[in-house]
Amino acid sequence: MVAGSPFPAAVNSSDSARGVLVRQAFRLEWLTIAWMTIEAVVAMASGIAAGSVSLLAFGTDSLIELLSAGVLVWRLSVELRRGRAVSEKAERRASRIGGVLLLALAAYVVTAAAWSLWTRHGAEFSIPGIVIAAFAIPIMYALARRKLALAERLGSRALRADAMESITCGWLSFVVVIGLAAQFLNGSWWIDSVTSLAIVWLLVKEGREAWRLEECGCH
Repeated sequence: MVAGSPFPAAVNSSDSARGVLVRQAFRLEWLTIAWMTIEAVVAMASGIAAGSVSLLAFGTDSLIELLSAGVLVWRLSVELRRGRAVSEKAERRASRIGGVLLLALAAYVVTAAAWSLWTRHGAEFSIPGIVIAAFAIPIMYALARRKLALAERLGSRALRADAMESITCGWLSFVVVIGLAAQFLNGSWWIDSVTSLAIVWLLVKEGREAWRLEECGCH
């Protein structure tokens, strides 16, 4: 037996194991940033070209996911350099910022959809839009699943909130694919606006959860 207390070695071993998990999460967030950049550019460009509310909402949510991933990169970098205590502040800020942006996006979707229905302005079918949304479904599922697993092991509120963003993005992708496919098959001008409203409850739910999480400091 090595002379002295065994506890310092155990602590060091625990810190080392946590460092490995933090670095895994760090790499995962950079993968998220790479994909969300592509997704945001294609979705926004396609949405503007087609006049699609759901694609624009999808692209805007991609920008929010980019912001969330960026905050997580900062938060994880802080822990790697300065420890967990400082990183908790970043988690609280990320939660409130994400909540506000999600609620703002919900308000935008409702306003834009209502305007399109009022003016009877429909969207054009977008091949790039449906392709990027279809690819996003399995990618978001894989990212969210891994983030949730790491969040559980790290006890990270911020990483779990970011995983919820990925899940929301996956559902948005699904709604966009269904809406565009129905529009292509049916050709009705109102389909895009109506399907975009199906996204709102997800955005409001996640926005409220993020805001309440920050206020109560819950995990």
